[in-house]
Amino acid sequence: MTTTAAIAPISPPAETTPPKKLTGLQKRVLLGGSIGQFIEFYDFTLYGLTAVIFSQLFFPSTDPILALLATFATFGVAFVVRPLGGLFFGSLGDKIGRRKVLAITLLAIGTATACMGLLPTFHQIGFWAPALLLLLRLVQGFSAGGESVGAPSFVFEHAPIGRRGLWLNITIAATALPSVFAGTMILILSQSMSDDSFTAWGWRLPFLIALPLALFGVWIRSKTSESKSFTDAQATKTKEFSPVKETFRENKLRMVQVIFVMGLTAMGFYFLSAYFVAYVQTTGNLSREQSLLANAAALALYAVLLPIGGHIGDKVGRKPMLIAGSAAIAVLAIPSFMLVTSGSLPLALLGQMLFVIPLCIYGGGCYTFFVEIFTTRTRFTSAAVSYNLGYAIFGGTAPLVGTALVASSGVSFAPGFYMAGAAAIVLLLVTLTKVPETRGRLG
Repeated sequence: MTTTAAIAPISPPAETTPPKKLTGLQKRVLLGGSIGQFIEFYDFTLYGLTAVIFSQLFFPSTDPILALLATFATFGVAFVVRPLGGLFFGSLGDKIGRRKVLAITLLAIGTATACMGLLPTFHQIGFWAPALLLLLRLVQGFSAGGESVGAPSFVFEHAPIGRRGLWLNITIAATALPSVFAGTMILILSQSMSDDSFTAWGWRLPFLIALPLALFGVWIRSKTSESKSFTDAQATKTKEFSPVKETFRENKLRMVQVIFVMGLTAMGFYFLSAYFVAYVQTTGNLSREQSLLANAAALALYAVLLPIGGHIGDKVGRKPMLIAGSAAIAVLAIPSFMLVTSGSLPLALLGQMLFVIPLCIYGGGCYTFFVEIFTTRTRFTSAAVSYNLGYAIFGGTAPLVGTALVASSGVSFAPGFYMAGAAAIVLLLVTLTKVPETRGRLG
């Protein structure tokens, strides 16, 4: 590989010490990136939070576990097209700019999510209901393939070198807030109306507000501009420049590393944000309100701890955070799942919080690593393809695999073994292979 030497760690030069005061542009970039991440994950987490409702209305079955499996299978299908969306929007973003592409992806996600709130049910239009739901999930997934990496790349390229981890993790922390926001909204709605009313129409309201949220995000981003590093990179590109060809020619090893590194955090985040709510209802015998309350508290903790992890990663490096985080996940995953399925609200909350802490340690390294390892020329394409493959293979399938493991084994905490095993594999990958330290890397 011709560019391997370029990923050696480079200490930030003294003159790159970040200024204490952010510029107006930097504030808008950080806000715009955070809003985009919020809306992107709002649709995914909202679907996970209402999985039990979807299983009843769109996948009727005499076996609730089978209906839930069908619901999570539809959840996972959206991840199949994420790498394709990443390839399409990543290549486009490396050619015409991040800002234009991010306007398209955000509008598409918001529109598809709002349309889900308008769908007729299975009893109204038969198999057209799950078919249309699947189509909208595909639109969401394809668009999210660009948004999920475009926003962090945009923020990264505007961030001071010494604060990249903090900036990126503030942006990514916004992915936890949709679950808190949507969970609180669903909790209020379900408490203020009868179960029949909530099942009939109340669940639709959180989906409908996605479009105005997306329009607000596009407006914020319209007040930003491309980074100097991107405009400088554009000046070196010829008419024959192909982000896709250059990506697969120069970055194959790096992309494989990112797939596995991000695959672990994808599993963890979607167990936390999309699986635990339905999981504790079906296997832990807690009410919908109790499961939403426990999950919202855990995700609020995640949003607080993740920027702290990023700040520590700026001080000690990305690789130490990856090693410490994956080791902690391997040790704590099984006890966490045992507590989550205990049938006790305090223990379920404790289990989810115990799961959050190692995720945030690991996140202190991985969320900057996956964009920092690539150069500006093909960062969007390279990161989008590898990140989304990791999320498709490991994240999108996590709720489905978790449900299947419980159904086949009869062991309520079986997904904990799956998570612990994945963490152990990543720990070996990071410690025994040439995963580079990227902190302070220029270019």
